[in-house]
Amino acid sequence: MVDSWFVARYGMNLYRGCLHNCAYCDGRAEGYYVEGEFGKDIEVKINAPELLKKELDPTRKRNPMKKGFIMIGGGVGDSYNALDKKYELSRNVLKVVYQYDFPVHVLTKSTLVKRDVDILKEINKKSRAFVSFSFSGVDDKACKIMEPGVPSATERLETISFFKKEGFSVGTFLMPVIPFITDLPDQLENSIRRFKEAGVDFIIFGRMTLKEGRQQDHFYNVLKEHYPNLLHEYNMIYKGNKWGGASYEYYNSVNSLFLDLAKKYEIPIRIPARLYNQFIDQNDLVAVILGQLDYILKQKGQKSPYGYGAYSISQLKEPIAEYRNKLKTLKGVGPVTEKIILEILETGSSKYYEKLIT
Repeated sequence: MVDSWFVARYGMNLYRGCLHNCAYCDGRAEGYYVEGEFGKDIEVKINAPELLKKELDPTRKRNPMKKGFIMIGGGVGDSYNALDKKYELSRNVLKVVYQYDFPVHVLTKSTLVKRDVDILKEINKKSRAFVSFSFSGVDDKACKIMEPGVPSATERLETISFFKKEGFSVGTFLMPVIPFITDLPDQLENSIRRFKEAGVDFIIFGRMTLKEGRQQDHFYNVLKEHYPNLLHEYNMIYKGNKWGGASYEYYNSVNSLFLDLAKKYEIPIRIPARLYNQFIDQNDLVAVILGQLDYILKQKGQKSPYGYGAYSISQLKEPIAEYRNKLKTLKGVGPVTEKIILEILETGSSKYYEKLIT
């Protein structure tokens, strides 16, 4: 199933655990089953390139893998953490991606990705390569505290500009913003302004979760050392939610601020369809756009008719073009959604969608 956040059908964790050792990383949470001391003990998947080659090689499969973006990133480890200088798993995986003509989306906090600009250029010419960078903010002082193993925000911004000048579509994942540290109005605006200056094509926003247990305990220890005055504020918004979520009031406030600033600086809040609509099939394209519409409307506090339709289309075995005259027979597709789908099939996008993401 294609992911509407990353426009990726497939994803890879090349390392389990991460030397970046970010204070807020939810990879520490017990539910991810990362063994050992997080930030120090890393599992290295040394056979990942060989396994990927077996998966992508159409001669090895009765039903070859459907073409779609492969995400080189991961939730429990950055593929360009410092160990990749030695093992070069990211580079070797990219060579396989190029060999089998798949598009790729790289998401990292590391400037090490510049090492692989040559192979990424070849992929970008042949199919498509997005290069995205993750931030919690752009204040270098806060970054050093909260992301001790990560290149500074300034270095990452310079790397964004580098890839933009090399002809890539580049984006930022401003996630998570850190409550009362990088989500303050002046901090948030400074982040978005500097992303704009660096040349980003999109910015995707996310708020911080703190799951009780190892993740929250570690983060609170960092707070006690560097921001002890904020502990009371955190206890007011994080109250034991099962998924580690903060209060609705807090999330709604910071989300509204982000949406206003993204609009002010005219930065799309999802990956624009024009950047990928020629590189994924129509089923995935429609599912991604409907999924993005659903998310954006809900973030604005509005009802959405698009979510169920996105899921239904993502499950289709047949090309959606075969349903052009009977779209309303699909679950979750009513007259409004039908109109959007027909426009996507005709033009590769939707005017309503384009308006919402910018």
